[in-house]
Amino acid sequence: MMAKTHVKFATQVDAEILGAVRTLAKKEGRQIQALVDEALADLIDKRKGVNARSHVMSAYMKSHKTYGQVYEKLAK
Repeated sequence: MMAKTHVKFATQVDAEILGAVRTLAKKEGRQIQALVDEALADLIDKRKGVNARSHVMSAYMKSHKTYGQVYEKLAK
């Protein structure tokens, strides 16, 4: 897999939102940049009408090979 290129950009955000993002990043041990990347990717998927992100569906499909029968029983 190729490394992703990051580009700097400047914008403004509501102070309360930024505070909440900083708190969340610290709690999860992640960089704010990672949360912004995730949030923007989710927004793009949402606007495209995608119900689940591709990596989530991929993980589900992989687990379905092992736990498919359990999922079917749970659905009933």
